[in-house]
Amino acid sequence: MEKLSEICEILLQIELDETLPKNAREKLKGTISIINENEKNIDVKRDVIMQQLDDITDDPNLPNYVRTQIWNVVSILESMR
Repeated sequence: MEKLSEICEILLQIELDETLPKNAREKLKGTISIINENEKNIDVKRDVIMQQLDDITDDPNLPNYVRTQIWNVVSILESMR
């Protein structure tokens, strides 16, 4: 669960980026809320978060450095397996 806290912090920092498109920001907020849910199994939660982050990185308006930050988060999630 410590890694999820770390991921949440990174995503919150990304969310504050003013260059982030509005639709990506909204998806990111949804992803952060999934992290904060206590009801879901950790494996299910990880898979849902990874899918949402993948959807965000598909946005052509997303700045490349933000995409890289999100890929780093995905790497952290993959290491949780």
